[in-house]
Amino acid sequence: MSRESLKTLFHPFVTEAVALPAAESRWLFLGAEAGFAKPEGFTAELTAVQDFRPEFRRLEASHLKPLPAVEGDGYDGALILCGKHKGVNEDRVAEALKRVKAGGTVLVAGAKEDGILPLRKQLDRLGLSPESMPKYHGVVVWFTVPEDTSALVSTLAAKTVTVEGRFETRSGLFSHAHADEGSELLASRLPADFNGNAADFGAGWGYLSVMLAGAAPRTNRIDLFEASHEALEHAKRNLAKNCPDLTTRFFWQDLANEPAKEKYDLVIMNPPFHEGHAAEPSVGAAMIKAAAEALRGGGDLLMVANRGLPYEPVLGAHFKQHGEVCRNARFKVLWAKR
Repeated sequence: MSRESLKTLFHPFVTEAVALPAAESRWLFLGAEAGFAKPEGFTAELTAVQDFRPEFRRLEASHLKPLPAVEGDGYDGALILCGKHKGVNEDRVAEALKRVKAGGTVLVAGAKEDGILPLRKQLDRLGLSPESMPKYHGVVVWFTVPEDTSALVSTLAAKTVTVEGRFETRSGLFSHAHADEGSELLASRLPADFNGNAADFGAGWGYLSVMLAGAAPRTNRIDLFEASHEALEHAKRNLAKNCPDLTTRFFWQDLANEPAKEKYDLVIMNPPFHEGHAAEPSVGAAMIKAAAEALRGGGDLLMVANRGLPYEPVLGAHFKQHGEVCRNARFKVLWAKR
């Protein structure tokens, strides 16, 4: 079922609080999700943008032609669906301000847990004088793009963050301000004698791959798999900067539904236990299954997880052997052999 915020987003057109776009106009839809129904008379060309691979595939299945990143400018208006990250929501507004013509309309919708109310207040403080309307347990906010947007874009656009002096990340990415504590624990247990082909499942901005290359300098190749297109772009830059001589490949992929096509000697991962808004440990379980299918016979999995997540039965179902390497107050490192 689609989020109710999708209905909230289009509601001002239904009530005629916002005029329907002209038929020949071009509109941008940032954070687009499948399941929306355009109001009667909404015939503008709609360019859907979605960075998260599973949702991107759902949009494709809905016979849309989504993009993983924003392209072009001169749009007549924009729709923005809020997510759970404040930095991402602000950056989407900045993208709309950069790419929509002066005088165009931008609509932003989300539930209270998406931070739509603080965002509305911020847009008001910035002088955009937004209007708003509550509907379907959410709020939709809209404003007109001013002539000069440079200061607004500078304030709202996601900022580049440097981690440990050598990793480039961006606000809104997972653990963008520092290496995740679980990943750090796993990094401390990476094998120094590895010399084969490895895969990093859920690679994020590339921390674990860089750490594996440093721990095992004879590593032949690392393939990085990540569902966030933007995180993967940062991983490309971080691997190029930190491991310029390492052979790497990058795959924007939903591993639960798009299996790796090759076989590996080692898979490392810090799997997510949520998808979108919902806490969903089955995502990690699906990645364990994907890792088992991607390993050669005798290949190894090294993963980190929150201590309370019951991944051991999943490992037992898909691997010949498995066990625990170590744990601390919050995380555990698990191993398994194919």
